[in-house]
Amino acid sequence: MSWPDGRYTQAAIFFSRWLVAPFLLGLLLILFVLMYRFFIDLYALIVRLPAMNWHEVVTSTLNQIDLALTANLILIVIFSGYENYIRKIDPEDHPDWPEGLMQVDFSALKQKLLGSVTVIAAVDALAWYFDLEKAPDSPKLLWVLAFPVVFALVMLLLATADWLSDHRKK
Repeated sequence: MSWPDGRYTQAAIFFSRWLVAPFLLGLLLILFVLMYRFFIDLYALIVRLPAMNWHEVVTSTLNQIDLALTANLILIVIFSGYENYIRKIDPEDHPDWPEGLMQVDFSALKQKLLGSVTVIAAVDALAWYFDLEKAPDSPKLLWVLAFPVVFALVMLLLATADWLSDHRKK
């Protein structure tokens, strides 16, 4: 039995884009998990606040920022995945939606993802730096500081490659 002209194969491959949908729904559930964790940590911060020094307050605040940045990153991935693989979102149908969530192509997604991961890593490095008094560990500090720098360099290289690719097309 032979395939007449590949129509069935093409249809199956095209339909397979819907296999991404459960992952996107799973990421949506992770947003609720992060929100739960955010409020648990916020409550703990408020309860412990009178006994905390400023380093501990800043570190706890940075941890909250990490959770918020991670939630933003997940939203970007959900919207980009939906729009790029499931169905296009027409901005005219949703004039009140933020532009950053719609029409995110692969190049922009890479930049947003790497930018978010770099900022999250930098926030973690700063939080770790503030906790340095508790557990001084110079080799670990070098790794913690090198991590966001490496991501920033990769982001710069990808941006340059995207720019060169766009420049060649024009």
